This record gives sequence, C-alpha cells and structure tokens, in this order.
Amino acid sequence: MTVSAAIAAALALGIGQTAETPLDPAVAGSDLAAREGGSDWESFLGPTGNSKTAETGIRLDWPQTGLPVAWVIATGEGYSAPAVSRGRLFHFDRVDDRARLSCLDAGTGREIWQQSYPTTYSDYYDYSNGPRTSPVVDGDRVYTFGVEGRLRCHRIVDGAVLWDVDTVERFGVVQNFFGVGSSPVVHENLLIAVVGGSPPGSPRIHTGSVTGNGSGLVAFDKRTGEVRYRVTDELAGYSTPVIAAIGGRDWGFAFMRGGLIGFDPIAGTQDFFFPWRAKILESVNASTPVVVGDTVFVSETYGPGSALLKVEPGGYDVVWQDPPGRGKALQTHWNTPVFHDGYLYGSSGRSTSNAELRCVRHATGEVMWSRKGLGRATLLYANGHFVVLSENGELRLIRASPESYQEVALDDLSARPGPASRPASQPSGSLITPPAWNAPVPANGLLYVRGKDTLVALELDPHREGG
Repeated sequence: MTVSAAIAAALALGIGQTAETPLDPAVAGSDLAAREGGSDWESFLGPTGNSKTAETGIRLDWPQTGLPVAWVIATGEGYSAPAVSRGRLFHFDRVDDRARLSCLDAGTGREIWQQSYPTTYSDYYDYSNGPRTSPVVDGDRVYTFGVEGRLRCHRIVDGAVLWDVDTVERFGVVQNFFGVGSSPVVHENLLIAVVGGSPPGSPRIHTGSVTGNGSGLVAFDKRTGEVRYRVTDELAGYSTPVIAAIGGRDWGFAFMRGGLIGFDPIAGTQDFFFPWRAKILESVNASTPVVVGDTVFVSETYGPGSALLKVEPGGYDVVWQDPPGRGKALQTHWNTPVFHDGYLYGSSGRSTSNAELRCVRHATGEVMWSRKGLGRATLLYANGHFVVLSENGELRLIRASPESYQEVALDDLSARPGPASRPASQPSGSLITPPAWNAPVPANGLLYVRGKDTLVALELDPHREGG
C-alpha cells in the first residue's frame, strides 16, 4: 500500500494521522510557475501579513471593458481566499456535504488535484456553510482549517493528507456564531491556530456562559500535528494571528473573542491581555491586528471601535483609543486596515448602508477623509495605490493619499458576463456574484477575486500578461 493510500485508509476509519511521513526531497522544490517575476501569496494577507504586495508593475490604465480575464471557474460555498505558491493556486470551498481543497494551475485554472472530507456544519445565521479561512502554504505542505474545526496538512505535489486533527473533538470547541474563521499561521516549526476550546458539557454559545479550557490558542508541530503548547482561556475570534519581531524578540498577537492577547510564539507564554469587545452578546472580533514598529492596532465594528497599543514584555500602554459613544476613528468589520506611510486605510462600518472607506492618522486616530457609497470593502496595497474590492463586486484602484479620496479606475465585475459553462444552479451570468467578501489576492501579475460562486483571475500586470 502506498503512503497516500495508507493515510486515506486511516482517515476513512476515523484514525487521526499524526506520525511523520517521509517526503520526497524534490517536492519542496517542485515549481510549476510559468510567469516570470512577481511574488507568491502563500497565506492570508500575503507574505508580510499586512495585505501589501511588493509587485510594482500593476497597470494604472484599466481598460473601459475591464481588466483582462485570464480564467474563471465556478466555486462551491465559502468565504476562503486562495493561496498561491510556485505556480499552484490552492482553493478551499464546500460542495454539497464535503469540504474541498483544490490545487489549480495558477496561470490557467486547470485542476491538478483535489482532496475532500465530509462536513455537517450548519451556520446559525444562514450564511454560507463553507470554509472561511485561507489555505496556508509552507514549503512542501499546505494547511487548511475548516469551518467545522478540521485542521489538516496536505502535501502540495499530490494532496496526500499528512495529518488531520479534529479540534472540536480534541479541545471541546463549542460552535461559534459563524464557525471557525481564523486562518492559522506558521512560525518556525509551529502551526499556530485560534481554537477556543471549552470544558465538557458546555452550553451553546448563545447562552453567553461558555468558558474556556486553556486552549484559546494552540500551537501544533507543523510536521506532525502534535500539540506543543496551549495559551489562554479566551474563546475564539475570527481574526488571524500576527507574528512580528519587536525589541529583539518574536511576538504573537491574537484578537480573541474578548480582546487582544500578546504572547511569545515560541515559548507559548502570555505577555498581556487587552480587553476589547462590544457588550452585546452577538458580536465578533474579526479584523486582524496591524503591527507597526512596537505598536499594535486593533479594531472592531460592534461597539468600542479602535485602539492603538505600544507593547513591551509583560504589558502595554494605550497610545489612543476611541471614546465611548459616537465619533469612532475606525470600526472595521471583517476587513483588515492597511498601514502605509503613517496612515491606516480601511472600511469602517457594520452594514452595507453605513460603511465608509476611511484614511486615519495612525499615531492619533484623526480621520483624514471618508468616502461613502462603496459598501463594506477589502483593500490591497500595490505600488502607491490600493486595489479596493467592494462587497457588491466593484473593483477600484485609488491612490494611497491621506489628502483625499482619489479614484483612478473602476471595474464593475458584477456587471460583466460570466463563464458560458456556469451550471444551471448558478444562473446570474455575472463574472462576480455578490457578496465579494474575500480579500483580493495578487500573485505574479494576476489578481484573484472571489465572489459567491466564481473565482476569477484578472491580468493586473500588462508586462506579464499571458505568461
């Protein structure tokens, strides 16, 4: 029996695969990339975790007919943004009652392999029942964290499952309001995930009386899936952890349900907890912390708004925070603001009708400008500009300027015709069907945008158009 077959057989029997699996040394160097130059995007918010790309060749003269389409495919359920590494694109969604990880040729959309597993997750609020987190690529492996709590490690070359942990069963996770929504992060030999387990017999999350059992954050050996440490009784939020070097040491920051945890990502020890959460029960912390120097910015949309902390071993000082009542600087929902040249740019507002795109002075929280009418949006920084994806499928290019909102180009993807091969179950006919809640992903001259039922690759760099 092959290694892949043995793993598949074990999983079919419900046996967790955690033993180290020998890998072909050539796998790590296997490169399918056909487009020269540019950079990959191997995890949520990119290689630096701040939604900024180093690619400089993006086109500023968007055609009236819209950015050229390299390819488009139909997708299943979910809000997972893709990851791109060495010519492969990894896409995580749900089709019927199976969560599916697909590996595609990043330049053509051709499927290379796919792996799936059964899932029974049902969303409490009738949102999508598919995954919310992005795949994470690390060397020869790719990791996924399903909405129902399955954490899996695959070999990138053929999708073989190398280990699999059911975090709900292992740590007693009570289903959160919207399931699992925090992407894991790799740091050295660890895969760090927001888990948020609870003691046996815990009630439903809607009771407001769920407590933690010390597994708020869990670090796994990235090669084997074995648990290396657990931190905090805090329950899970939807924000992805951030790892940064500050003051000669590594720091980890995780925006949990009740607030921000500062921790040592190697030792697994907690430095501080900063409480920051709305008083209402049905609220979430979903925006990823923004680390600049020795400061950490957090924001949410249900109550307190934003705060900027200056951190030091064992504690923090509050630089500024939004006051009670109205007049908040920034209230990000599920999007993460982007820092550039002393300013934060982000979408502020809980609903489509009240959302505003804003520029805020990082050091003080002063609002420099606001722009209404874009709905809730996600931002990507590239070469002095922001690519802004509104939830209705409109894609904009604006200058990164604190002086005013300066729109350079607009491409309404929801008004453009979709693929002729769209199944009858997806009758809209649009290139992108709202909601477009995923952060756009740039890699090697292409921009990947996901809507409700399609994933589209657009030519963003004319110098590499067509590969």
